[in-house]
Amino acid sequence: MVNRKLLIGFVIITIVILYTFVYDLSYFKEVRDFYELTQTNVSFKYILVWTSLKTDPLFNLRVARDAFIERACPITNCFVTGNRELLHDITKFDVIVFHAPEFVQKGVQSLPAQRKPHQKYIFTSMESAAYYPICNQKFLNFFNWTWTYKLNSDLNYAYFSVWNKNGSVIGPKEEMHWMKVEDMAPVNDTLKEILNGKTIAAAWFVSNCGAPSGRDKIAKQLQIELQTHGLRLDIYGSCGTMKCPKSSMDECMLKLRSDYYFYLSFENSFSDDYVTEKLLNALDNYAVPVVFGGANYTRFMPDGIYLSANTLTIKELAKKMADSIKNKELYYEYFKWHNHYSYRDVVASVETDPYCKLCEAINNEEEMSKTTIYEDIGMWFMPDGTYLSANTLTIKELAKKMADIIKNKELYYEYFKWHNHYSYRDVVASVETDPYCKLCEAINNEEEMSKTTIYEDIGMWWSPKKCQFKNNRFLNKHLA
Repeated sequence: MVNRKLLIGFVIITIVILYTFVYDLSYFKEVRDFYELTQTNVSFKYILVWTSLKTDPLFNLRVARDAFIERACPITNCFVTGNRELLHDITKFDVIVFHAPEFVQKGVQSLPAQRKPHQKYIFTSMESAAYYPICNQKFLNFFNWTWTYKLNSDLNYAYFSVWNKNGSVIGPKEEMHWMKVEDMAPVNDTLKEILNGKTIAAAWFVSNCGAPSGRDKIAKQLQIELQTHGLRLDIYGSCGTMKCPKSSMDECMLKLRSDYYFYLSFENSFSDDYVTEKLLNALDNYAVPVVFGGANYTRFMPDGIYLSANTLTIKELAKKMADSIKNKELYYEYFKWHNHYSYRDVVASVETDPYCKLCEAINNEEEMSKTTIYEDIGMWFMPDGTYLSANTLTIKELAKKMADIIKNKELYYEYFKWHNHYSYRDVVASVETDPYCKLCEAINNEEEMSKTTIYEDIGMWWSPKKCQFKNNRFLNKHLA
């Protein structure tokens, strides 16, 4: 037993040493490349990754220029580093990238002490906003650009791209103009042959059980309902009874292609535009996607080529699946899009590769010269469903939502998940926030006290909507 423990300890220490050695080699290579490149006449753009370089998508940025050269990007003069001291001055970096989930997981441990107007601070995340909301006041008026899966990001990092048959990238985007399925050309015999070989209703490959979206419950209910039609839903991974190790994923995808009519593209949480590779798994492997998530799916696919567990009841969903399996012509309709569109991983082309696009953007002088800033990145990134707003809902809509939530406990619980990440306190509960303490501190701040500041119109600052009457003679006369 002792020998076994010693062996395990030896293995762990060896792994740590090897990892440190490889990391140091990478660091020295980066420094060497930097000093070699400074001897050339090339004008470089410097990217500092403030958070860890080991997390996706930043892991693929690598160090130095490697990522851009290996991807054959049109522009390769971007130099990536996690070394804050490389240029001896933090303000000399063209952009600084911050991986948002790390701030939620580890807290905001440090931020740049100085910044210059020419620098762009980039907010990046491939993780759902529902999983990793950003609600820290330190990030108010902090970020200049966004680089996320959200389609209104400054730099979009979608999980896949949509192409038309002319070879042009057309999506995904917020406004898509799809052909109607009824206007699409029929499925050819080659595709029919693939589709006719399928024998099992549906598959789901999943490893993350108990996701906040509640997808496990939906899948289990669908599995039971399909059985009433004599059909089967196979659940692979730790949440089901079937096995599909990640090391054999290619084989699993081949099985999906050959055996299954439908595939559950269920997301782990509900966020705007959060559509992951789960959808591409279905589309790439001739299975009809059954979607469940917070996105507007018409931004990603034409209506009529998928089924939605968001809008159909379990009974309706199972019946539609059963009807399509029994009626081949009905099933073929879901695949007519193949005649008009194709889906690809974004990194499959330099035209859509998010890392190439990042380097291109940094080299765009016009965009870099613009002064842009996100006043509240949290509100931009924050998912719907964490609050109700009487500003946007009618009284009837608000009352109905409240009633629905009270009836459905799982729905109600969603509004309290923030307790795992944040807390609220009365400001006088801590000297750090006590307004009376802050007042005394401010009066003792000689630098602030020496500044000459005055409010030109305190009324407009305090209540602008109530004070829009400066030029109204009638109001001025009677309020004088």
